[in-house]
Amino acid sequence: MPLDRRALSLSVTSPSHASVGLRSERGPILLALMVSTGVIAIDATILATAVPSVVRDLGGFAQFPWLFSVYLLAQAVSVPVYAKLADTVGRKPLMLLGIGLFLVGSVLCGFAWSMPALIAFRAVQGLGAGAVQPMAITIAGDIYSVAERAKAQGYLASVWAIASVVGPTLGGVFSQLGIWRWIFFVNVPLCLVAGGLILRSFHERVERRQHRVDYLGSVLLTTAMTLVILGVLEGGQAWAWASPTSVAVFVVGGLLLATFALVERRAAEPVLPLWVFSRRLLATTTALSLGVGVILIGLTSFVPTYLENSLGVPPLVAGLALAALTLGWPLSATLSGRIFYLRLGFRPTILIGLALIVAGSATLALLSHSPSVAVVAIGCFVTGMGMGLVATPALIAAQASVAWHERAVATGTSMFARSIGSAVGAAVFGAVANAVIASSGRPETDPSTAVASGSAVFVAVLVASVLTVVAGAVMPRVTAASAEESGQRSAESSPTVQAASAPSPR
Repeated sequence: MPLDRRALSLSVTSPSHASVGLRSERGPILLALMVSTGVIAIDATILATAVPSVVRDLGGFAQFPWLFSVYLLAQAVSVPVYAKLADTVGRKPLMLLGIGLFLVGSVLCGFAWSMPALIAFRAVQGLGAGAVQPMAITIAGDIYSVAERAKAQGYLASVWAIASVVGPTLGGVFSQLGIWRWIFFVNVPLCLVAGGLILRSFHERVERRQHRVDYLGSVLLTTAMTLVILGVLEGGQAWAWASPTSVAVFVVGGLLLATFALVERRAAEPVLPLWVFSRRLLATTTALSLGVGVILIGLTSFVPTYLENSLGVPPLVAGLALAALTLGWPLSATLSGRIFYLRLGFRPTILIGLALIVAGSATLALLSHSPSVAVVAIGCFVTGMGMGLVATPALIAAQASVAWHERAVATGTSMFARSIGSAVGAAVFGAVANAVIASSGRPETDPSTAVASGSAVFVAVLVASVLTVVAGAVMPRVTAASAEESGQRSAESSPTVQAASAPSPR
């Protein structure tokens, strides 16, 4: 692309041979990224435990999937916009913007007076998360080499490990005490600390050039995905699946997606560059991220409700069972580099992870008719271990295979796919659960109904896991070295990168 639209100059004050760690000269930046990631990690693990309490207070069980879908949709459709802006105006302003939006959204959620209001305010949170999470990953990709990222990932993964215990525990405690609104207010001090650390520690010098934001593409994508999710969630509830309203929603959504694809082909700076899907490695890692998003939301949004309603366990216990998922993920993500992909390559590592995901989700699906906290925790832990061996290597492979000026877009596309997968997954699983509940004629709190709806969701998660294996099977064989060489060749062949002084990993 022309230099005046994409070229950047970024400098990070760090020595060329500094070690990876909090005590190195890059340590303050790493700490800032860890706290910023912690803001999103806590929120991702704290809400699911309190859903039954929120529903009892505000009502609208059939609407509760929207709490996840609208957040993830807002996150998904904003990620490509932020990714594009990050490659033109820098990472820091967008990180601060995201933290600010997340802070405002959290405060509004804490004061929500109804389920529709809470859903609307969750969208504000999602817009903030759409900047924070991909920017943190992109900055880490900027300042660390492929080998160093394996160590840096251990630090970032530790945040999710801590959040996997702290989040569900806090959510359970707040829920049992009848103060579920504090699951949102707890984000306020975290956002303030994260913003302060980013301001103080991360410094970049950006040569700002004139650029164009693809507003039309963003609006088309947002509208199309909103209609698709609306059709999935409300089909069979607000209207019959075969009704004119249902058909119209899906047809218009499909037409808008097709129009979006045409617009992206002609846009000067597309919000979602189609060249990403023309490269086999990026296409398969994007598909893997999509599958991870679907599987993740299926478990995080339904496991606590399944256990609380089927066994009558307190929210704290249900939260700790779910914590096994988000504990297994960072543990395996930490080991994925040192033990797996740096030695075996990305594809074998990902296939091992996919085998674990299928095994874990099969355990949940096959044994769900006999509810057990221990079985659910084991199934979630095995699935989480698999997630860490899929999500992290796939993202690092994608980052390493592109030049600096493409890295935020590659990262943003991966995060976009995961968020879209989660948003659509939440809608599909919500529709499955609501259909089972409606056919039973009993309330969702009835134990037998909870078992039936939970089993149906877990079977759907297993199907998604098997389909995700296909993406891993067709992924090209690449090693860390070959991926990085591909990125260097891309940089050398790009006049943009030659003209800009992009940082080398240090």
